[in-house]
Amino acid sequence: MSTVLETIDGGTRYLEKRGIEDARRNMQMLVARQLGCTRMDLYLQFDRPLDEAVLAPLREVLKKRGEGIPLQHLLGTVWFHKHEFKTDSRALIPRPETEELAEWILTWELPEHQRVLDMGCGSGVLGLTLAAARPGWELVLADVSPDALALATENTKRLEITNAQLVESDLFSTINGDFDGIVANLPYVPESDRATMAREVLHDPALALFSGADGLDLIRKFIPTAYERLRPGGWLVMEIGHDQASQVAGFLQASSFSDIEVKTDLSGIARFPFARRF
Repeated sequence: MSTVLETIDGGTRYLEKRGIEDARRNMQMLVARQLGCTRMDLYLQFDRPLDEAVLAPLREVLKKRGEGIPLQHLLGTVWFHKHEFKTDSRALIPRPETEELAEWILTWELPEHQRVLDMGCGSGVLGLTLAAARPGWELVLADVSPDALALATENTKRLEITNAQLVESDLFSTINGDFDGIVANLPYVPESDRATMAREVLHDPALALFSGADGLDLIRKFIPTAYERLRPGGWLVMEIGHDQASQVAGFLQASSFSDIEVKTDLSGIARFPFARRF
């Protein structure tokens, strides 16, 4: 019968041989999930013996992780800002950069009442984080994918959010009204990158990743209409690819936006274009 520590050590070696980065942390997270405890709790249980009832399902998820199934899909949840969200293959796995975007918006001094659109909401992490932190705001979360919206609906219920509406829409096709603010994390990966992307990333829906030859097809289409749907003084902020800042800034300028700037993420990459309609 293996102990917790022996199981972690063995699983770590298994994942390392299969090219999994940060293999030990991955294994610790899988063991903690199986035992229903936190990763830190494991340090107090290293000598605990594990019987076959625990080891058998653990071997199954370990095999899947070794095959490149993302850790987040195997755990079923991910922390984003201050909340735990359900995550699976129906939508993009939340990225740290998107969490930076949410936290940046929440530092702004904005009116108590705002109508805000989250375009391309995926699992809902961005829009629902804003809704939870700003109960006076009205959030509209939109996505073209019914599967993503089903996941976002589950997260809305999970967080007991009451100030958010979910809409299935191809960009603005079924969106009604105008907005004080729009956030958008649209697909921005060039099709040419598909062959070289990490296998874990390719478990995300292709619809949420790729957008034409240069990754900007949807963004080109989105920006002019976003301008028309913003109220005077309204703001737009987006997340984009690592080398797209100058092009997106050009799209914003061509669509009559003002106060255009691109904020860098914590890695120093120009990641978050901001603009206003006056």
